[in-house]
Amino acid sequence: MSHPQVSYPNNPETPTSHLPFSPCVVVDRVVYVSGQASVDQTGKIISDTFEGEFRRSIENMIKILGVAGCELKDVIQTRNYVRDEEDLKLYNQLYAEYFSNPLPARATLTNCLPSTIRYEIECIAVIPD
Repeated sequence: MSHPQVSYPNNPETPTSHLPFSPCVVVDRVVYVSGQASVDQTGKIISDTFEGEFRRSIENMIKILGVAGCELKDVIQTRNYVRDEEDLKLYNQLYAEYFSNPLPARATLTNCLPSTIRYEIECIAVIPD
């Protein structure tokens, strides 16, 4: 069933996955971005340091937001998954590089990812007028 206010923006630049989910869903002007991890455009996991995985995950999210007509400044909430608690200090430092005031609402969970990835982020954004 489809609704006229719901769309699923996508293009060749959008990272995809072999798993059953859409990169993002737009309802009216609200964008829901699925969890983004350190993957290439085909969804293959790219293992790296925490910083490398964090940056790749955020860059993937930025690409998806762009397809939906948004930027990071349009993000109103993030949910973050950090595998190892010892990475929390670096996580907060890196997060502050990408997000500035007014900061989005945020949740951070630790010890909840498989050994294959160190970080994942999902977000909600509002398409600007």
